[in-house]
Amino acid sequence: MSLLTVMAGAAIAPALGIIKEHFASYPQILIQLIVSIPALFIIITNLFFLEISKHFRTRSIAICGLLLYVLSGVGCYFIDNIYALLIMRSFLGISVGLIMPLSTGLLAYYFPPESQARLMGLAAAMNQLGGVVATLLAGILANIKWNDSFLVYILGIVALIMVIIWLPNEQLDSKNKRGRNFEPRQLLKFHPSVIGMLLLMMIFFIFPTNFAITAKKVTRLSTTQVTMLMVGLDVIATIVGIMFGQLMNIFRKPMKYFSAIFFLLSYVCFITSKGSIEFLIIGCILSGIANGIGVPYLNTIASIKGGSNSATTVMPLLSASLYLGQFISPIIVTPIAQTIFGKNDIFAPYKIGVIICIIFIYQVWSTRHFQSLPPTEKNRIKQ
Repeated sequence: MSLLTVMAGAAIAPALGIIKEHFASYPQILIQLIVSIPALFIIITNLFFLEISKHFRTRSIAICGLLLYVLSGVGCYFIDNIYALLIMRSFLGISVGLIMPLSTGLLAYYFPPESQARLMGLAAAMNQLGGVVATLLAGILANIKWNDSFLVYILGIVALIMVIIWLPNEQLDSKNKRGRNFEPRQLLKFHPSVIGMLLLMMIFFIFPTNFAITAKKVTRLSTTQVTMLMVGLDVIATIVGIMFGQLMNIFRKPMKYFSAIFFLLSYVCFITSKGSIEFLIIGCILSGIANGIGVPYLNTIASIKGGSNSATTVMPLLSASLYLGQFISPIIVTPIAQTIFGKNDIFAPYKIGVIICIIFIYQVWSTRHFQSLPPTEKNRIKQ
């Protein structure tokens, strides 16, 4: 399920130019909504996930989400109307809103705290791998025909079969260890993860929305070479996610700062590159490391604090925060960058990114006492 969530938008991004040509008579905002509208409906669905989980069991939610994912995703292949296409993309957002909290929340439900870092790292790695698979497959399919890229959502059938065979049909609740029902005001204790995830995604999405334009203007790299650099970032993030459990054991306390610091260094590399391909490559590597650390870290500290009911309480909120950050990043960063540094400064978004990184570092430092780290294996054995 983690493999599928990022594909909601990433799968269509490489084909957006071809789709734009097909719907050339329509306003550009409608074309852009094809990528961004799923995020809006993911956020809305996540906000209602707690109520949904009260009426349906986990396997029922997962099966409904995955069925809707496949039908709405592949269904776009058969549609040649921009408005019907946007409706189907909205349903895709609803499906991911059902899948996303389960993909991480069930790890907290079934596995002990000392396993959280490793498992959240693997979930994040699969998320990044989904971006790699979706980008490559959709790019290849789009070159055949504009709507062939939507066939990439057939991959959802694999997850659907696995869920039907292996996922237990649990009834999740939101009661705490004392048996008391969850209250919305209790969400305040998760603010380090929620605000952190919002800032992290605002920082990260400066990269995919600006890097291709920057690289083409300051270097002689081809479109294919730029695409491979961007895919390489996802590959690095995947590798870091796989190693996250080990890294967390080694750098338990300073780990909280790593994502913000690596993003800051990455964007400094972009700003100072001056056409240097080497600096752009180093910047991509640093961004990949930062993204590979940031998401699993925030999921881990949230799942530890939320306990076994994380799937119905904090994980939907984290998912909503993640997609909200993606949704508002270009809306906020671009206008501010142009206002402060001018429209002709192509590095302006990265300069704003550096400022947000500094804010992120301060936010992490100021909430460090509220962050719950997973117990080590040694502590577990002693207990």
